[in-house]
Amino acid sequence: MAVNGKVKQEAYKPVKTILVSQPKPERSPYYELEKKYGLQIDWRPFIHVEGVSAKEFRRSRIRPEEYTAVILTSKNAVDHFFRMCEELRIKMSQDTKYFCLTEAIANYLQKFIIYRKRKVFIGKRTIQDLAPSLKKHKNEKFLLPCSNLGAKEVSEFLESSGVTWQDAMMYMTVSSDLSDLSDVTYDVLVFFSPLGITSLYENFPDFKQNETRIAVFGNSTSKAVEERGLTINIKAPAPEAPSMTMALEKYLQMSNKE
Repeated sequence: MAVNGKVKQEAYKPVKTILVSQPKPERSPYYELEKKYGLQIDWRPFIHVEGVSAKEFRRSRIRPEEYTAVILTSKNAVDHFFRMCEELRIKMSQDTKYFCLTEAIANYLQKFIIYRKRKVFIGKRTIQDLAPSLKKHKNEKFLLPCSNLGAKEVSEFLESSGVTWQDAMMYMTVSSDLSDLSDVTYDVLVFFSPLGITSLYENFPDFKQNETRIAVFGNSTSKAVEERGLTINIKAPAPEAPSMTMALEKYLQMSNKE
């Protein structure tokens, strides 16, 4: 990724182009920023999800149909659990219970099963929300579909709760191919996860920040940036800027002064 100059000498040099390391949304406050400041904002996911093949999954010797309950932590988990069942020609019992971390996941589950309240349990956001339901059904055998990143918070909770459970890697979060950006210059790069930083260096091992400004969301992303010796110019959430767009606008008010 081509960049020039030194960021520390011109921290508030005008911004004309921004690359956001996420898929392009239909509606977004970024579009307001684009109009207001005359920017070019491009969108490009630095990471993506790939399914584990049925052949690879078989090596784990996990048989989903032997489990009486499934814990679903995301829509990706739902997609890849049922994809794997289809590829392995497995039919889950109609009595299988599903424990969903959020209502959005539970609603999405309706694409794949005949929805019955007695077999779907819904949390508000975290695995702790499901604790009463898990306790009530502690004799079930739980399967946790997950990615190569695991589900640390959920796994730790299940371990401490004493239920019988098994995690099953059915999909992976991997770096996207960004080779077409090798000769492209952006004034600001926006990151939302440590994996975005990993992808940046997997695609461009010799990346130098130079006068590119770096915007980060969250502490884990900040840590990943700092570990690479890069300078964070824009950070969210912060008391005065809880969202990334607010943090960017605060910066643009300084950098793009007339």
